[in-house]
Amino acid sequence: MHIEILVEDSSGTKLIDSLMPQIIGPQGEPHTWRFHTYKGIGHIPKNLDARADPAKRALLNQLPRVLAGHGRTPGTGAVVVVLDNDNRDCKVFLEELKAILARCNPAPRTLFRLAIEEMEAWLLGDRSALLAAYPKAKKDTLNRYVQDSICGTWELLADAIYPGGSAAIRKAGWPLPGQVKHEWAERITPHMNVEHNASHSFGKFRDGLRQLVVAEG
Repeated sequence: MHIEILVEDSSGTKLIDSLMPQIIGPQGEPHTWRFHTYKGIGHIPKNLDARADPAKRALLNQLPRVLAGHGRTPGTGAVVVVLDNDNRDCKVFLEELKAILARCNPAPRTLFRLAIEEMEAWLLGDRSALLAAYPKAKKDTLNRYVQDSICGTWELLADAIYPGGSAAIRKAGWPLPGQVKHEWAERITPHMNVEHNASHSFGKFRDGLRQLVVAEG
């Protein structure tokens, strides 16, 4: 099966790409995948029939056009859309995403998955991997984290492993937040075991991918 994977930023792409071989096997053996990395999550257009502004490289802004395009493209086995939930109501958000898909004719086989609250929750879900990458991490800070909670997830991770914590990153401003998130994914994922992750949202992502390729087989 060939899978097109839509991710809202480069750190998320790095995280998922590093773990794909553990989840469904090496690239091309037998499954293949390609990433489409966007510049943020954006907003679902109010008018789903309106032509998307190509200058807006946010995932939700482009999603109606992209899903419709994949529905008309031969060779695409499935589309996987991975988004941070942030502080949205999960049920409502998923219904909004499914409504976009329902307007496609034909509609591509699509899996929507949400990271609760942010994809850094998946890194925090593997404490052993995190400590292998950052052995000096502040364990008292990590112990305050309630898995998959709405708590300022990336800020908590920063407070545990980044000199000066999230305050230093915020003070420096863009592009540092994106750079450090990419570095965290790059350093932590090589130590991760996808079979043992405390994040329920990661488990749903992993299992959803595996169900996709098994159903295809």
